[in-house]
Formats: sequence, C-alpha cells, structure tokens
Amino acid sequence: MRIGIDARFYGVASKGLGRYTEQLIKNLEKCDTENTYIIFLRRENYNDYVPTNHRFIKVCADYKWYSFAEQFIFPFVLIRARCDVVHFPHFNVPLLYWKKFIVTIHDLILLRYPTVRATTLHPFFYWLKFIAYKIVIFNAVVRAQYILSVSAFTRNDILKQYPRINPSKIIVTYEAACKPADISRIMVDNILSKYAIMKPYVLYVGNAYPHKNLERCLCAFASSRAAQTHQFILIGKDDFFYRRLMDMAKTLTCSDAIRMIPSVSDEELSAFYRGAHAFVFPSLYEGFGLPPLEAMLHGCPVATSDASCLPEIVGDAALLFDATDKIAIRNAIDRIVTDRALRAQLTRKGYEHVKRYSWRRMACETCAVYKSVMRSDK
Repeated sequence: MRIGIDARFYGVASKGLGRYTEQLIKNLEKCDTENTYIIFLRRENYNDYVPTNHRFIKVCADYKWYSFAEQFIFPFVLIRARCDVVHFPHFNVPLLYWKKFIVTIHDLILLRYPTVRATTLHPFFYWLKFIAYKIVIFNAVVRAQYILSVSAFTRNDILKQYPRINPSKIIVTYEAACKPADISRIMVDNILSKYAIMKPYVLYVGNAYPHKNLERCLCAFASSRAAQTHQFILIGKDDFFYRRLMDMAKTLTCSDAIRMIPSVSDEELSAFYRGAHAFVFPSLYEGFGLPPLEAMLHGCPVATSDASCLPEIVGDAALLFDATDKIAIRNAIDRIVTDRALRAQLTRKGYEHVKRYSWRRMACETCAVYKSVMRSDK
C-alpha cells in the first residue's frame, strides 16, 4: 500500500500541529514495516525530516497552507504520487482532490469562537475567510473515509456540528507529551538566572488567542495573594495577540509581576516547567490540551480550566476551576501556590497520569485506520 502524508506542517515551527505531524511520521517509521509512505514537505522543512526507514520517501510540495496553489495545484501532485490513501493531519484538504483520504480534526475552534478579535484581518476579509473555512472543513469531514479526532470531546463536537456524519467513521487517537530535555538542577537555575527570574512563579505556555482566556486569568492573578509573592510568566510567540495582552497587563496593579518571554528552546522550556511552582491553563476551548500534559511530564503541578476536553485529558491529576469565573481562577491560583501538600500530590499524580498517553500508540492506531481504508475496498 502507498500512503501519502501531507507533512507541510512538519516540525516545531508549526507548533502543536507540527509536533503532531512530526511524531506521527517518526513513530510510523517504527511501527509499520509493510507499507510505503510518500511524505509531502515544503521547501522550508524539507531538510528537517530525515527518514530512518527506507519505505519513507520525501517529496517537495512547496505550496503554502490555505493558498490558491494548495487548492488547485497540490491535488495533482498528490494524484501523480499514486497513493492509495492520503492522510491530511489538518482540515485543509484540497477541494479538487477526489481520491481516498483520511483527515485529522484537532478542534473546531474557528467555528466555536468566530471573532474578529482572533485575527489581524479587516472584518470583511475575516468573515470571507471564515466562509471559506466552513466550506473546506465541511468538504473534509463529509468526504473523508475516516476522521481522526484527538479526544472524545472533539469527536462529540464534530458530531454536534455535522449530525449526518456516520459516528463509526470518527476514530479517537490521543496525542502525547514529548520526552523532556535531560537537564540538571544547576542548568535549570542557570537558565532561570539568564532570564532574571528571581521570584517564585506560576507559568503559562502557549499562544494568546482570545479563547485562551488570558486576560481574565491575569485579572484574577492581580487580585490574588499570590501576586504579592510570585511572578506570572507567559511563554509564547511574540505576536499581535501577545502584544495586545501585555498592553492590557500594564493597567493591572501587579504589572511588574507579569512577564512575557518570547519563544524559547526546548531545553529552556524544560527549565521553566521544572522551576515553576505551578502551571496555570485557563483556556475556554481545546481539542486536546497538550501543555498541561507537558507540565505533568516535568513534575510541575497543574491547575487548569474545566472547559471542553480538559477534564477528559487531565483526569484527577490537576486542580480544575471554572474558566469563566475570575474568583474561581484566583482561588485556584492561591490554593496551588500556598498548599505544598496539594502540589506534591498533583506532581505525583501527574507523573503517573501522563504515562497513559503515547505517540507510538497513536501512530499504530493511525496505521490501523489506513489498513481499514484498504480493507473496505475488498
């Protein structure tokens, strides 16, 4: 069987989607010794992927995501590759691709939170783009042989949005946290000193899109007792959304205690996880919610919202709070910062809980779906 994978998002530069694509391919190399894989990459990440299995073949498909070329040229590149099935790890399936495919739907965030506050586009162009998004994702979920969802929550969300979809074609394949960088306590201290982190801190890692709920979280932090003794460190890409957030933070009484640190290396990120008193994740909507698992893997106690998939993903290994209630967020921050026994309990539970998730298992389950597509032809 010839299996194509649209890996144009491959690599850490594409954040969670890039990590998913990278881990899928790397683990398929280990768990599938029967099939041939055609890996479609862009020029910018072509050299980032070095196959370790001779059955994995790279093809340059330098077509930008969500572009004209993706919709009208990329399909014919895929067809020329003579794949029996193509896996699109994102909803952006070309409308003109008519052969068999499966698609991974990570979330329906743009449908659930359509807002001009989540874009830098003019409102007219934003809503035009939103209509195009609805068309493309509808095409993907209706025409796919199978849909992979990264949580039961996302599976149910897809069925609510598209009730005519056959539930049996939606398969849950959980993601996982990657093994942390191997660094010593001295290295952690050195990295924190490099960034002039002198006080205890709570940590957030991720983007600053509106559904991440960071404005409400920072306001809650400003009213907490923790603001008198701790910093709030946010790590993410320095973009329009973070700059807007930090402008708001300057109006808070504890503005000096709030710091945003632009994208850091994996080693530095491990240091921030290991050094934090707690990891706080106030998101209103997630398809999977990887950062809380990453924090657990580093031994960092987690406080997270009880919204969307997060209770499903973190189980009883995190302190849950109502993300729509500033007082609830404030109380959760104060509790996890001051209660040493709770932090120790959450750290212990987190280490055990995160073992339930495996990229290798995800890849093997995905491979089984590929084989199901072929069996359905017989």
